Amino acid sequence: MQVKVVDYRAADAAEQFTRSLHETGFGVLVNHPIQQALVEKIYADWLSFFNGQEKHQYAFSKEKQDGYFSTEISETAKGFTQKDIKEYFHVYPWGRIPEQLRADAMSYYEQANALAAELLSWVERYTPAAIAKLYREPLSRMIRDSQLTLLRVLRYPPLTGQEPAGSLRAAPHGDINLLTILPAANEPGLQVLGKDGQWFDVPCDFGTLIINIGDMLQEASQGYYPSTQHRVVNPIGEGAKRSRVSLPLFLHPRDEVVLSDRYTAHSYLEERLRELGVKS
Repeated sequence: MQVKVVDYRAADAAEQFTRSLHETGFGVLVNHPIQQALVEKIYADWLSFFNGQEKHQYAFSKEKQDGYFSTEISETAKGFTQKDIKEYFHVYPWGRIPEQLRADAMSYYEQANALAAELLSWVERYTPAAIAKLYREPLSRMIRDSQLTLLRVLRYPPLTGQEPAGSLRAAPHGDINLLTILPAANEPGLQVLGKDGQWFDVPCDFGTLIINIGDMLQEASQGYYPSTQHRVVNPIGEGAKRSRVSLPLFLHPRDEVVLSDRYTAHSYLEERLRELGVKS
């Protein structure tokens, strides 16, 4: 399985990138506009936040889904019984954000959201006409004025050796949204499931940007753009002693967007949050 590494500045970047998404559900960009220095600063500052006690003042809201999710209440991937070995914080422009972390988080949110919108326009441009007819409205319109695009700051803590058998930093799963934008993490571990049933490492040199299709785009395109299963495996050796920090931005449509005969964006999201165990 070959996830294409595409130069964002290349003349045929949009076509090559969209082809990779169709063939693998993933694409990797280099020479993209996200500022690496900002990403590294966010990694360092939020790692300090996760290592402290202030995080408990921001316990997540079941209604709004913003704030801090501890390892005790983190997600259980659909079809699995063990919780992922991770803690995370949900950042929305309208949500709670620690004041000392707000400016950088919002600067990154704006950069990543703008790029995600551009990449979605690439997908829209290179969707075959027969598939585009399935969209209830243009993809670029689905995200217009959306308040639901989510920045998740993730910390996978060092392993203790006492983890339940079979648990992973992130069990195999598909993302819920349209597109996910992910700067390469500070540690490796991300893998994607190939069509042959084998797991492959996603190219993740520091400074690259990894993008994958979410379940909502798969639903809207009736599978033309696949929401490929991916996971974060547990490190071994010295890597097991280190935290892994990750910064995915999940591009979401407005609640009322109709994805298919089966779902609106709202009904789909509610169903998946219940399956993940973070909403009753």
